[in-house]
Amino acid sequence: MALTLTLPNAAGDLYTYSLVGATPVKPVLGVRFNRIAYSAAHVVADPRAAIDPWLTCAIDWDTTIAYRKHLWSLGLGVAEAMDTAQRGMGLDWPTSLELIGRSLDAASDVPGAPVASGCGTDHLILDEVKSVDDVIRGYETQMAAIEKLGGKLIVMASRALARVAQSPADYERVYDRVLSQAKQPVVLHWLGDMFDPALAGYWGSKDIDTAMATALGIINAHPEKVDGIKISLLDKHKEIAMRRRLPAGVRMYTGDDFNYAELIAGDGMGASVNQQQSDALLGIFDAIAPAASAALGELAQGNVEKFHSILGPTEPLSRHIFAAPTRFYKTGVVFIAWLNGHQSHFTMVGGQQSTRSLVHLTELFCLADAANLLEQPDLAVHCMKTLLSLHGVDA
Repeated sequence: MALTLTLPNAAGDLYTYSLVGATPVKPVLGVRFNRIAYSAAHVVADPRAAIDPWLTCAIDWDTTIAYRKHLWSLGLGVAEAMDTAQRGMGLDWPTSLELIGRSLDAASDVPGAPVASGCGTDHLILDEVKSVDDVIRGYETQMAAIEKLGGKLIVMASRALARVAQSPADYERVYDRVLSQAKQPVVLHWLGDMFDPALAGYWGSKDIDTAMATALGIINAHPEKVDGIKISLLDKHKEIAMRRRLPAGVRMYTGDDFNYAELIAGDGMGASVNQQQSDALLGIFDAIAPAASAALGELAQGNVEKFHSILGPTEPLSRHIFAAPTRFYKTGVVFIAWLNGHQSHFTMVGGQQSTRSLVHLTELFCLADAANLLEQPDLAVHCMKTLLSLHGVDA
């Protein structure tokens, strides 16, 4: 018998919804992927902490680290302390550094567990940043702290740099200093302003092609120090154009949460393998981890059609999670984790669970069902009914 519940629609009316009832895909564990795949991972708040949640960060460390172990068990890497972990939206630098340390410690017990950690300038007070030198010192502070822990760096886009830079040359100067000092190859990070309005005009221009040329120039000046670049512009054509211009051996890590299946599969065009396909560093992989793992396993075995049949149904869900205002996507990621029993509550750092409407979350529930992502349907229905009740809907 199908599970049913009463849901509200955008018009404010109630309707009866019956779950699809399909069995979620189960990845075959132990398959070696032919793409590097990082999931940017969320953090689990501590809802019992006696704090002011808009002002203070409290983390449930055990559950947060348990989720990273879950991702590793599926063959995915963890991109730590990134925007999916609410970096810059509730997760401060001291807590980020503790998170990085705890994640690296946990990874040491899991053979082959990849971790790359966000290094930025978010500890700086923006009103006090007056020069590019201030930005350089900011990056150096976080680099030293993460590298002391043995961490690999993801050099995150800097709000402070976007604020004070006067030209592409300022970006070149900052990244030259950062890359020249890095102890091992880093992942660069280009986050579009749909994810963070404070990053508008990054690389010194609001014209994407001009900005791309600056970023490519920086990479070409230090190819031995750049493992790859993650771009999150939600424009597959721009990603492909940049991918084909990367130096041999420098990876394109797709951050396109709208078109990831096509970009990961690749187009076979380019002088070297890295120019033909994208690896992945995606926030959506947090929400669809089992499906992502299963699909990547199929791709590694040459089953491209099966790869697309698994990931294809997840893209409507991802487009909904990352709908404008895109920066609030973290709410959808945590919501899915709650529905699937990876945390016992729907409370977020900074009170960010309030950034999406009940109707938005209702549609997300239905899309997760349609994509076969509800790992425990009975639990998911219970959670959804609890949320509806809190909003005055008798489900």
